Amino acid sequence: METLSTLDVIVRLTYLGAAVTFVLGLHMMGSPRTARRGNFLSAAGMAAAIIAAVVYLVSGEDPHLHVTTWGWVALAGGTVVGGLYGLISARVVEMTAMPQLVSLFNAVGGGAAALVATVDFMDRLAYDQSSMGAEFTVPVTLDILIGSVTFTGSLIAAGKLQGWVPGKPIVFVGSRLLTIVSALASLAAVVWVVADPTLMGLLLLVVAASLFGVLMVLPIGGADMPVVVSLLNAFTGLAVAMAGFVVDNDIMIIAGALVGASGSILTKLMADAMNRPISSIMVGGFGTGDGPADTSAGSGGEARLIGVDDVAIQLAYAEKVIIVPGYGLAAAQAQREAGDLGSMLEEKGISVYYAIHPVAGRMPGHMNVLLAEADVPYTQLKEMDDINPEFETADVALVVGANDVTNPAARRQGNTISGMPILDVDHARSIVVIKRSLGHGYAGLDNELYTDPKTGMFLGDAKTALSDLIAAVKQYAD
Repeated sequence: METLSTLDVIVRLTYLGAAVTFVLGLHMMGSPRTARRGNFLSAAGMAAAIIAAVVYLVSGEDPHLHVTTWGWVALAGGTVVGGLYGLISARVVEMTAMPQLVSLFNAVGGGAAALVATVDFMDRLAYDQSSMGAEFTVPVTLDILIGSVTFTGSLIAAGKLQGWVPGKPIVFVGSRLLTIVSALASLAAVVWVVADPTLMGLLLLVVAASLFGVLMVLPIGGADMPVVVSLLNAFTGLAVAMAGFVVDNDIMIIAGALVGASGSILTKLMADAMNRPISSIMVGGFGTGDGPADTSAGSGGEARLIGVDDVAIQLAYAEKVIIVPGYGLAAAQAQREAGDLGSMLEEKGISVYYAIHPVAGRMPGHMNVLLAEADVPYTQLKEMDDINPEFETADVALVVGANDVTNPAARRQGNTISGMPILDVDHARSIVVIKRSLGHGYAGLDNELYTDPKTGMFLGDAKTALSDLIAAVKQYAD
């Protein structure tokens, strides 16, 4: 029976405690009301696990761990640089850029996990080939495969979200065939390395998997970005879990498994919210990205344009208002104006709710995060299934930058969003849409809501339009 030292026991108990905080934190993140505390709790658990790992490394308890002077420099430098970058990024990044940041974090996580496995593989290949049995090579190859795909795929996703890579599906002659070839080459490299661990096989695996990650995300359009972000997040977790098996670290296995499982569940929920199988999403070709402004009216009809006074009067004399935020609100950074308008209406005795569609924005929970930043009460945030029955009794539905998730065309067959669950905005007594133009959304389909006789189009930037509305509503309310 193995005898554990006091330090070893303390480290393992710390890992166990960190795992508990991960589970509790993940549970708390399921609700906007407790998400902030859950995030802090999980972060505290991870900090404790990192400190425990460093203390164990410094102690020299494990005779197999030999850190050179340059190793200590790299450890200290990486900790400082990575910690500062994470802290600064989290504090200064705009909430509208949060999807890009999440994608970059996914890339860093997947790349780091693949790098850990690569270094361990090369070390054993040079000094201890007798230990490279299937129990080692299987997790190593899976780690490098998943991590490399995540690294390059997340970089392309971040580029699409930032606008550096066109948001529309990118498909070129032979791209599908090249994707299949890279996938098959990746699997062949896995078999090769497991059967005969060689540096050449490892190199083939890294190159083929990295290429597959790029080709996998390129043909996926902007409409599917929420699903892609959550799927790559799941990949990151799986890569970290595999890295935990490689280096025999329990906390990495637990944390990676939790992220992988939660990311997989979230991906399924996002796909269900779009009523599309994950397989068809990954095939790509859906979603146009951010195209130029289109001034044509939707569905071939004629939209009714209204001014700020028309909207202000409707809001000032309403009893119930439902605000529907979308990516247009995020792009204009108008979340605080939306919150201020809602607060002012509440002060006048008007019931106000915010309708949250699961895939509104560019990542899961995007609208919740934005509105929470604007101090919108959690009780006013309503998910799609809860808010849809409320539209029939709403005097005004105020749509701010949302498009595909409000399009009644989804209820009909034969178009790109057929069957997608939508917010029942057209059931409200009156509808106001704040949008820069009458153009279509990511799905490339004109919105039939815009030509509904009950709909008034208030064209303009969301931030400016909401600011003007606040001033006008004050005037009429007084």
